[in-house]
Amino acid sequence: MASQAPAGGSPASGSPDPEKGLAIEPETTSTSPSSIVLPSTQQPHISLPPAILKFNEKIESLAGLESRGITRVLPSERHGESLLGDLQMAFLWFSANLTANNLAVGFLGPLVFELGFVDSALCAVFGAFVGCILTAYMSIWGAQSGNRTMVVARFFMGYWPSKICCLLNIVIMVGYGLIDCVIGGQMLSAVSGGSMSIVVGIIIVALISLVVAVFGMALFHAYERWAWIPQLIVLFILVGSAGPKFDSTLPSVGSASAIAANRLSFFSLSLSVPVSWAAASSDFYVYYPETTAKWKSFILTLTGLFLSFTIVNLLGVGLASGISKDAEWSAAYDISSGALILAGYDGLAGFGKFCGVIVALGVIANNIPGTYSAALGFQMLGRYPKAVPRYWWTIVVVAIYFVCAIIGRDHLFTIFQNFLALMGYWVTVFVSIVFEEHLFKWKSGFDWSAWEDPKRLPVGYAALTAFLVGWAGCIISMYQVYYVGPIAALVGDAGADLGIWVGCGFALVTYPPLRLLELKLVGR
Repeated sequence: MASQAPAGGSPASGSPDPEKGLAIEPETTSTSPSSIVLPSTQQPHISLPPAILKFNEKIESLAGLESRGITRVLPSERHGESLLGDLQMAFLWFSANLTANNLAVGFLGPLVFELGFVDSALCAVFGAFVGCILTAYMSIWGAQSGNRTMVVARFFMGYWPSKICCLLNIVIMVGYGLIDCVIGGQMLSAVSGGSMSIVVGIIIVALISLVVAVFGMALFHAYERWAWIPQLIVLFILVGSAGPKFDSTLPSVGSASAIAANRLSFFSLSLSVPVSWAAASSDFYVYYPETTAKWKSFILTLTGLFLSFTIVNLLGVGLASGISKDAEWSAAYDISSGALILAGYDGLAGFGKFCGVIVALGVIANNIPGTYSAALGFQMLGRYPKAVPRYWWTIVVVAIYFVCAIIGRDHLFTIFQNFLALMGYWVTVFVSIVFEEHLFKWKSGFDWSAWEDPKRLPVGYAALTAFLVGWAGCIISMYQVYYVGPIAALVGDAGADLGIWVGCGFALVTYPPLRLLELKLVGR
């Protein structure tokens, strides 16, 4: 076993870095920084100019900086088992989602779907629970394989089709980075009484996220281990301060069929938020021992996710329910969703503003893992992107969502309503295919050393076809502002979002016969 490292972090700095000299079969490591080997033994090395190599060596020599990218973490490079390491799985997800951006999702039930307090609360909690289960399931592969989630996708989708999922996952993580920056900027601006612009708040959130994500796994896990404590305290204070204004008697609006359709749509939207982590959930467990039980990864991930989403979703629903009866809250909501959260601390004077700052900065805990995962996603797109160090891609990711946040800072709710549901479609279809391929390989298992050898991975014809068929099901069943599918239009008075359910159904039915045919004709 390799020397010990902090729970959830990378191995000790003395360990070789396979990213600098990777061979496919057998798996070996090298400390030579002169070149980066391509994904096939038939391909030449990518040689980098000496000046770039020298600069890269200086950066990677910084204490605590993770130089590894998407290269598989071999069993000998993992840290040992520990109770703190196991609990870190729950702490990570609890910290990352006990945040204002997820709290704002709860607003959508009463304010967008016109659901009452009870309907909104039930749909938010149970919708999130389903999404948490799917993400927890995808988390089991990190410790088992030593591979990042989208590398694991190669074993289920095929080497080339999995790149589609990589691109879509980058879009998800950049999108959440945008939302985090805007929410944090709105709250910091509201705390300052408008003297600080939303743009300045966005810069603060983006810069702190950049620093932690650049240094990588060790600092990231250390941050998440403690970030939940101040967040939990100030959110409990928010319950005490704003709770008396929550309107638990708020009724749902519309006919019975319209209410049923809105329940389904909000349930699906609430599911989409936690399930969006499914395409990244294994990224953070690759340094855990190979012997880590799958049930342990599943239960601890599910616990951290569900507890955090339950707290923030219910708080969001409560705040939104009080808008109709409180003029000050309504005025705050007209300014921004961040201002509404801050209005919940009215009556606490300066201490309330301090709590607002803590809540605003809490979105950083949500932003860091998404930024880290998106940077890895770029490396998975091909041999040339893989040659670019992870920290450079981190800078690119932050730059993208920073610019998008500046442009979209006045349209947050539109982004929420459309982006979240749209991203939930492809992730649930992807997880459906993973689950069925898992059943195919239940006895034989996977050869994780084949992570970068297309000839030893599935071709992906069946998975790609099922994925596209599932997407087609999503399209004809989706309900968005810009498009209503023909199936979605049949539900309720105005329609309901059935995209996730029809899309998954299409994929689940399509994949097994196609995969059996693929195995018969291709053999892998």
